[in-house]
Amino acid sequence: MKVVILAGGKGTRISEESKMRPKPMVTIGEKPILWHIMNWYSKFGFYEFIVCCGYKGHMIKEYFINYSIYQANMSFNLAAEEVNCHKQIEPWKVTLVNTGLNTLTAGRILKVRAYLGEEPFMLTYGDGVADVDLFKLIEFHKQHKKIVTLSMTRPEGRFGALKLDEKTFEIQGFKEKARMDQAWVNMGFMVMEPKVFDYLDDGTSMLETIPFENLVKDKELAAYPHDGFWSPMDNIHDRDYLEKLWNEGRAPWR
Repeated sequence: MKVVILAGGKGTRISEESKMRPKPMVTIGEKPILWHIMNWYSKFGFYEFIVCCGYKGHMIKEYFINYSIYQANMSFNLAAEEVNCHKQIEPWKVTLVNTGLNTLTAGRILKVRAYLGEEPFMLTYGDGVADVDLFKLIEFHKQHKKIVTLSMTRPEGRFGALKLDEKTFEIQGFKEKARMDQAWVNMGFMVMEPKVFDYLDDGTSMLETIPFENLVKDKELAAYPHDGFWSPMDNIHDRDYLEKLWNEGRAPWR
């Protein structure tokens, strides 16, 4: 099964980094978050990736053109003009597709259709990591027989809640905002049947708006519940959090 990764957005909420490079190329532990996402899929035996490029997409292309140089120990025999790599490189097949600078997510998926054939495929966002069990996700998708299955989770609570007397506005206590208090959110890590292309609204909308709304109306959208780790990289604080987990050896997606 092929994996499509949406990697074309401008990443304006993490502008400290995205001014210099596309968001999927922002690094965690000296490797782009795009690499981390691909590495997780490859742990389950999924090696074929289609990356939807857009903003500063040439930097993603340059990264893969020079991938062996970045990843391997190398020996150079200058007299014989020989170069040898001393590291096993990931067995990935990567197709990079220029899907436009301002194309919306539904349009980006439409632009890679020719590379997908008529088989089911997986799709995720190029700015979030998780420890999703992909085998269980695919089995869930097959059992529910919907056109699209997305993964959902309850994010970790980041803010404490106040217990308040609403008449006097007197604070009566504090409560940590537990994960179970949160609403379910779409975290990506989707499985899609080829019929999804009938719902993409000619590529003129975000995937999460008209296409998903119509799938809901037709009862063709399922959600796989994930209770493990997930974190987007929406801003510089998220990046620092993920970097800390990685450097301390506590990254669940490692």
